[in-house]
Amino acid sequence: MDFKAAYRTVLREHFPDSLEIRFGQGPEAQTLCYRKVTWDIAGQRQGLRYGDNPDQEAALYRLESGSLALGEVRTIQPGHPLVSDAELLQSGKHPGKTNLTDVDSALNILRYLPGSPCTVIVKHNNPCGVARAAGLAESYRQAYLADRIAAFGGAIAVNRELDRETAELIAAQYCEVVAAPEFAEGVLDILGRRKNLRVMRIGAMARLQDYASLRVPDFTSLVDGGLVVQWSYAPITRTVGDFLPAVATWQGREYRIQRQPTAAEAEDLLFGWLVEAGVTSNSVLFVKDGATVGIGTGEQDRVGVAEIARDKAYRKLADRLCWERHRQPYSALPEGRQRAAIDEQVREARGGLAGSCMVSDAFFPFRDGVDVGLREGVTAVVQPGGSERDYEVIEACNQAGAAMVFTGQRSFRH
Repeated sequence: MDFKAAYRTVLREHFPDSLEIRFGQGPEAQTLCYRKVTWDIAGQRQGLRYGDNPDQEAALYRLESGSLALGEVRTIQPGHPLVSDAELLQSGKHPGKTNLTDVDSALNILRYLPGSPCTVIVKHNNPCGVARAAGLAESYRQAYLADRIAAFGGAIAVNRELDRETAELIAAQYCEVVAAPEFAEGVLDILGRRKNLRVMRIGAMARLQDYASLRVPDFTSLVDGGLVVQWSYAPITRTVGDFLPAVATWQGREYRIQRQPTAAEAEDLLFGWLVEAGVTSNSVLFVKDGATVGIGTGEQDRVGVAEIARDKAYRKLADRLCWERHRQPYSALPEGRQRAAIDEQVREARGGLAGSCMVSDAFFPFRDGVDVGLREGVTAVVQPGGSERDYEVIEACNQAGAAMVFTGQRSFRH
């Protein structure tokens, strides 16, 4: 049996060309109207390849008309599409659902980071690496090396015109999708070396910051056919000035953080907090110098996910050093002097965590979670605050000489 055939097949889907979602009844009903998206692929109009798996029919719809206002919240208006209006410049294997949702997850992060060239690499709706830098090529290099192994087969999104230098770096690796607001002359020829690569131009990315506060109805289907609908998440902390002081009261005594973050720490704390908007909860991140160092996602307990992020930082730094020096994965490097030298450097740098910032999408229920980072030399922490034991976490940071700020808002993404 040819098991690979399923992944090459374009699954025929039977979803309608249009879709309407109505909120309410009668003359006050509000309706959102959608139109199915297709592309011209090899002379045929085709929609999504398939859904999460090759045996799941799927369709992509673009909001065409209508609006929704509930209370003080309004939806994004029609006529402002991003991924749902992507121009497919190179289809390779034409896109499936996960390709589109991975790009969307990347844009969900990029919309909060417009100030400098930034690269987000996503796999399974979570970032493998995120970095911003003075130039696009350097931002890509830092994002890629943050987790080179996870980035294999991922979706890459950048918030600047894709230049030739960055394209050469991308074409040297294997990825599934590249998305950018524009492509410089000659770039498509470079990317064309990867025949199965999907290349998407999303022109509206030039206005990504306009989407930072906009909300959409977010639907989750239940196994019984029911629905949960919520407004999409939007962080209220989007500048350094929005941070709140880390203060707590326990049994009549006030506990206050003794050291405020430096300007560089504050920028990394803000960067990490905004990256959190695109990470599956329960999560803890470590960031340093505008790049992710370790990303722990989707765990059930906070100390556990902090340990995962820490352990990944150690492994990924070892792999990065091995790749830069020997052009091979750390896992393939035999025991000996070269491996020992890398191990020693990773230990001395404490996995790159010394001097980094720790980001938690929810409060620490106990100090054991933040202690994971503090033991590795973390110098600043950002978290929502609100735990009964915030005072313990404040004390832990004070004992380590670390800064901490609160956001006052949880950043879960299930």
